[in-house]
Amino acid sequence: MRSAPVFDADSHLMEVDEWLQPYADPHVRDRLRPLSFDKAGARAAELMSSLPELWAQQREKDVAADVLTGPKGWTAPGALDADVRTRVLDALGITAQLVFPTFSLAQFTDSEDLELLYGGTRALNRAMVDFCHHDPRLNAVGFLPLRNPDLATDVLDEALDDGVAAVWIPSDAPGDFSPAHVDVEPLWARLAEAGVPFVLHVGGGKLLPKAFHNNGRPLPKDWLGGGENLRAKDFPVLHHSPERFLACLALDGVFERHPGLRGGAIELGASWVPGLLRNVDHAYRSFSRSEPDLESLPMLPSEYLRRQVRFTPFSFEDTSWLINQCGPELFMFSTDYPHPEGGRRPFERFEAELDAFDDETQERFFWRNGAELLGIA
Repeated sequence: MRSAPVFDADSHLMEVDEWLQPYADPHVRDRLRPLSFDKAGARAAELMSSLPELWAQQREKDVAADVLTGPKGWTAPGALDADVRTRVLDALGITAQLVFPTFSLAQFTDSEDLELLYGGTRALNRAMVDFCHHDPRLNAVGFLPLRNPDLATDVLDEALDDGVAAVWIPSDAPGDFSPAHVDVEPLWARLAEAGVPFVLHVGGGKLLPKAFHNNGRPLPKDWLGGGENLRAKDFPVLHHSPERFLACLALDGVFERHPGLRGGAIELGASWVPGLLRNVDHAYRSFSRSEPDLESLPMLPSEYLRRQVRFTPFSFEDTSWLINQCGPELFMFSTDYPHPEGGRRPFERFEAELDAFDDETQERFFWRNGAELLGIA
């Protein structure tokens, strides 16, 4: 356990069926889809009946410093128990932690019914705030689809009033318009004024189109033993949707017009970040003569990204190379607890990557970059 402050930019709840419904307004509650565990891996549903007894036992046990090496998913301590999650933070020495949902988005996000879409969003935001409210180290990540900017702005106002610490925005185009569209401008202004960042996250954009998995051979199970999680060919393109999103915000001047707006790209890896920084500047230099709005930007697009966006490498990436390429101000530590993707020894792996850097660079990675994202530095 580190003695210095630690900001964990990625953790999750492990929802169960009927968890979200009590937070929904009556006219939406019965329309939420049943929670599906199809993407959770083999035999996930079989765990459900055993969870109440397991979670009751965890409330009576201490949480050890090696908690990251233990069970993952629903069986991890604090998977859906806020008091136990507090003891996890104590054991790991985590000073602040972003908390995302896992499965409940599927209950409403792909609906064409805007009342259900935004009603489900309101319910989820209330539920996340409720889970986190008892411990100031737990920072609730709300959700916000941009499909209807007027409705999205109303939902955002409620979420900000309730106390979300960050807002997860899907990274795909919200419809036939860009996230940099003028109709979305009031939303970016509200986030900047409130000092609440937007975050992009894996699952918030389309992965590799299914056609590319059709190679005429049997489709292997995913790495968790199920049928809907990541496979090898998905991984190299995880960043395509968020990279487009961030490039549009930079090139269309959203970051220039809202210098207080901050953003994070979470659980999307970071090996693509050096290319993003170079490519947006190549675009600026190559097209600014023919695009007046681009020419009017007083800074390079990469400078806006450096100033206002942060990224989480996976623990198996070359974080030392990323810092050498891009500088120490862009990258943040994360555990992805209790998901298995975060690995069992993220502290040790990242510490080994940063061992050759000075204390200030290490402090930036493990604390300050994330704390600045949330405005708590």
